[in-house]
Amino acid sequence: MMQERPVTSAQLRAGRALLGLSQAVLAGCTCLSILTVQRAEAEGDPGASEAAVAAIRVALEDQGVIFLEADGREGPGVRLRHSGPPDEGLRPDQLTSDNDI
Repeated sequence: MMQERPVTSAQLRAGRALLGLSQAVLAGCTCLSILTVQRAEAEGDPGASEAAVAAIRVALEDQGVIFLEADGREGPGVRLRHSGPPDEGLRPDQLTSDNDI
């Protein structure tokens, strides 16, 4: 099994912000306290436990956050999973009596 790289507190904050979640909502999604979420997102020690950080990471990933590792040029980051092009419906030339609702 491949071990996941640890995420930073900045990545957790950014992932939550991308989803527009409050710390309270994220705490509810993870069954953690708001204080634990705050500790996980805070810089420095004392932070949250590895288990708490893992729970937050899974909750954010389940909602579409992708955690990016640092490479030689860029630091670690986050982005949202691509969900495909928006459904724009039918073009006028595609309208027929067969696709009437």
